[in-house]
Amino acid sequence: MDLRFDKLGLTLRGRTILDGVSGVLPRGQVTVILGANGAGKSSLLSCLSGLRRPTSGEVRLGERALAAVAHGERARLIGLLPQQAEVHWDISVHALVALGRLPHHGRWGPVEADRQAVAAAMAATDVSHLAERKAQRLSGGEQARVLLARVLAGQPRWLLADEPLANLDPAHQLDALARLAECATDGMGVVAVLHDLTHAARVADQVVLMKQGCIIAAGPAETVLTPALIEAAFGITVHVGTDDRGGPIIVPLARAG
Repeated sequence: MDLRFDKLGLTLRGRTILDGVSGVLPRGQVTVILGANGAGKSSLLSCLSGLRRPTSGEVRLGERALAAVAHGERARLIGLLPQQAEVHWDISVHALVALGRLPHHGRWGPVEADRQAVAAAMAATDVSHLAERKAQRLSGGEQARVLLARVLAGQPRWLLADEPLANLDPAHQLDALARLAECATDGMGVVAVLHDLTHAARVADQVVLMKQGCIIAAGPAETVLTPALIEAAFGITVHVGTDDRGGPIIVPLARAG
């Protein structure tokens, strides 16, 4: 089921945050949302997850309005990794990741499928060795990986991630990007807000480029991440090239003008 949004508007305290944006996000692909600070990226993600109700327009999950989907079912279908997520519970890493299975529990509690899903999510995010550590006592980067594992443990149809690379060192950034791509290959719909243009170019099947609450371009990464469109969105000039393996590189050069 695709995730669709039609004429989505959001106004907060008299300020327009989203200005009638529309789009279709297919499952089995990585969609990256890009834009300067204040462009509306996180607000769009919040509306897509159902965390925030738009002022106008609607979000549809397949043929159903997202607002009409019961909270329990929505929690099973959509996993949200919010921006700057924090650990508020003095519990072990394993227990925290296992919370991602709560939407799947029947009256009898965890079953073998839950245990397998938790173990797989921890292995995928390289936190298995932290299983018995207290989550609150981990570094910021370790906590970020644990919180991603919690979302993955829920095995949602959709993974919505707001700046999932924040606080990660370069090696774990690459691991996280690879995991997002793997999720899409496995049939999950992945939508991520990123800031690094090169990372976006390498992981995205499609890019949604935003400016001041509007979508100024959307489509395959190679057609959206052009010098002209990047300049329009960010007000910078860039060099677009390839590395020695043929992968894309986008290097900011200077402010435009």
